[in-house]
Amino acid sequence: MLHLASCQYVIELIEAWDAYEQHLRALCADAVAQGAQVLLLPEYAGLVLSGQLEPAVRSDLHGSISGIQPLIPRWLELCEAIAREHEIVLQPGSAPVLDPDGKYRNRAWLFGPDGLIGHQDKIIMTRFEREQWGISGGVEDVHCFETAFGRIGILICYDNEFPMLSRRLSDQGAELILAPSCTDTLAGYYRVRIGAQARALENQFAVLVSPTAGEALWSPALDENSGRAALYVPSDYGMPPSGVFAESETDTTAVSCWMHCSIDLAQVRRLREQGQVFTHRDWPEQFIDRD
Repeated sequence: MLHLASCQYVIELIEAWDAYEQHLRALCADAVAQGAQVLLLPEYAGLVLSGQLEPAVRSDLHGSISGIQPLIPRWLELCEAIAREHEIVLQPGSAPVLDPDGKYRNRAWLFGPDGLIGHQDKIIMTRFEREQWGISGGVEDVHCFETAFGRIGILICYDNEFPMLSRRLSDQGAELILAPSCTDTLAGYYRVRIGAQARALENQFAVLVSPTAGEALWSPALDENSGRAALYVPSDYGMPPSGVFAESETDTTAVSCWMHCSIDLAQVRRLREQGQVFTHRDWPEQFIDRD
């Protein structure tokens, strides 16, 4: 059994590095103390670093994005250290990163007991990211990561709403998709939820979602947040009929909290060979020319 922990992450104003490091270490240690082996934080969790900027900078959308760039390497070092110390797989959410071509991209990293495993950029940008933030889509395709717990893929928030991205991960042997998410409205949350459930159904794999939560009026990027942590699976033998394997109780929280669940990924894999339906196998049939 694999023990997963997905964080419903409240965006707090943390104004000093030491306080932030203590915060992240304590948060992850709490999950590990409850047995977690894979930890997931939400999209743009790295923007909490903007709390360390001057108020005039962190309250400016573009200023906050550019202002955290010098802090990102230190953040990644901290995340790697946490993964190594606890011998876990940690996906600490994402952050906007300025690439050498002068464009910002929404990037999520994956760390394991031996350090950095790799990273995945968000492929498709929302209107807000395109039109207001000026963040560009990733130039590399989606790809799986080998871990001790199986092959893991990452689809960041909006990317879960596009079936061909997850299909490419499925074709690469993905068994678990990590879906860090950041949505400000219930409508946005449900779009990601419906997309994640559909991707689990189509590809017969599991999708773990971690959302941002609460209000952060000090941040123009993360001022309002709504969503539930959840693990979605195919609706089939041995799985909940609803396809909701586990879910947090509410879409808002006052403090960050973990949703914990344990799942046998081998049982999910077997559905591709022994399920009531074979959506993964039958996928190509929709493209047959019947004219």
